[in-house]
Amino acid sequence: MITVDDVRRTTATLPRSSEAVVRDRIRFRVGRLVYAAFSRDETVMGVAFPKEERAAMVAAEPDKFALPRQSEMRFNWIHVRLDAISHNELRELIIDGWQMCVPKSVGATVS
Repeated sequence: MITVDDVRRTTATLPRSSEAVVRDRIRFRVGRLVYAAFSRDETVMGVAFPKEERAAMVAAEPDKFALPRQSEMRFNWIHVRLDAISHNELRELIIDGWQMCVPKSVGATVS
């Protein structure tokens, strides 16, 4: 299963990224924009994700992905079950989410 430390290894390489604990939950952000956040039990991670693509992602892989709760549907956000994804998928989700929060010129420096 993916852990917070696995996420930290990826986020440590991302410019402008920082970690914070808010209401007992670990969050990774760029400035004030959160691009990844863990559930309290650290089994689910919310990650920045294009709104227009998330319904298709959940429909295609419901064992891995879930829609956020109704109050979060206005945000570019999707939930990921950490026991269902690989380290490669994690890295891709984290980098894509981070790239949504940084200027394009900064985001282009990481692949």
